Amino acid sequence: MQKRKRIVRMLKIIMPIVGLITAIIIPPWDLVVPMLTPLPTTIQEQADNAIDQGLDGIIVYVDQAGEQPAFYSAGWKNKLTKEPADPQAMFKIGSIHKLYLTTAVAQLVNDGSLALDETLADYMPELVGRIEYADQITLKMLVQHRSGIPNFTDDEKFDWFTPQTGARDMLELVLDQPADFKPDARYSYPNTNYLLIGRILDKVLGYSHHQHVYDKILAPLGLSNTFFSLDEVKFEDVASGYWYGYDDDLRYLGGSMIATAQDVGIFLRALNDGSLLNDNEQAIYSSIYKYEHDGWVPGYHSIARYYKDIDTVVVQFVNTTGGKTWGLAEVVGGKTTALSLITHNRIVRILRRH
Repeated sequence: MQKRKRIVRMLKIIMPIVGLITAIIIPPWDLVVPMLTPLPTTIQEQADNAIDQGLDGIIVYVDQAGEQPAFYSAGWKNKLTKEPADPQAMFKIGSIHKLYLTTAVAQLVNDGSLALDETLADYMPELVGRIEYADQITLKMLVQHRSGIPNFTDDEKFDWFTPQTGARDMLELVLDQPADFKPDARYSYPNTNYLLIGRILDKVLGYSHHQHVYDKILAPLGLSNTFFSLDEVKFEDVASGYWYGYDDDLRYLGGSMIATAQDVGIFLRALNDGSLLNDNEQAIYSSIYKYEHDGWVPGYHSIARYYKDIDTVVVQFVNTTGGKTWGLAEVVGGKTTALSLITHNRIVRILRRH
């Protein structure tokens, strides 16, 4: 009897731990099939599979050293009009834009226009008393997401599904709020950091940092299909964006930099191989930020990564976000973001096989 009681006590201790480990290691059931399905032999097959598994449309751009860039697509550019996915379509790239802003920072630090150890108070003294620790938060901390400033997109008054027209100043959502932590105490990813970096760039340049990116980053690479605003492109050239389970077209929301997969891929290749920045600029960039990024806005998930071991750039656009997962309340970014990441990882495995 005593032995049985001891076993019961042990099980009460062990089973919650097993349950936690299982929840972490074993993915939700509706993501098991996409993960464990035998790997196809071609990227096009994998793109087609992604549509069968619940994505509306996918674009993949692959730039392998020594080969011509390859384009793949499946599903819909606009599912309501039955327009098929177009590898040359414009797409909202979300936070991938941070790579462009960091590139501009590296250029301006190199020419002496900016200094990484100067503070937010130095560049924007009007924010002293409005943003906690403004006199201690350096430009470098903003770039590296170590500022402690709250994230305006986490504020209850921020709504992803309200058109981002620029009429409302999103910075107002975090002014006079306590810091999340002291400057440089840890890493946290608030979009507020790059909102502020854009404004610092505007102030130092004396004109819009958008123009600097166009003139000093895009033009030297011959990139003419990258824009900062939906207003700068033809609406019909932009791929529609969807929320899982709904047919509403989310293009109208705006609120993101826009580019083709090829433009993003060319930029990423140049950023990684050193052909975009000079040696000093490259050293500055390497000291402050990473060389790849994902992007997310409602209806759009984007991935831009360089794989050094195979000297290959892979850019993937998926125009579906959201969706619950069976077994877990929510995968970060939704079921479709998880499917997008699974698809991307499988595409890279296919590339490594060859």
